[in-house]
Amino acid sequence: MRGKILLVLGLGIGYVLGTRDGRARYNQMKNAALKFWNDPRVQEQVSAATEFVKENAPEVAAAVSVNVKKIAERVEAARSVTEPAQRATPARKPASAPASKKTTTSANTSRPKK
Repeated sequence: MRGKILLVLGLGIGYVLGTRDGRARYNQMKNAALKFWNDPRVQEQVSAATEFVKENAPEVAAAVSVNVKKIAERVEAARSVTEPAQRATPARKPASAPASKKTTTSANTSRPKK
């Protein structure tokens, strides 16, 4: 539905900008839109929609918050499943280090000597 609305809006804007009638046609369309917008029946519906949004905004925010937390938990669960498999792969040796030299790592030096 959103795509259809954007398409119609784009077509309308393209028509207004591309019309050869120029400023007169633009003013005619603008006046028709203002007349529609200022109609009392339209303003009643705008007021009703505004009140509906004001009344239900906290509930919508709470629902969004709950769903975001659920999605975050799913992402964390998926990460915990895939990360051990990534850690199990052996690390590659750097190409610049000569193969004959042994390097000590902090893991080797921190072991107690027997």
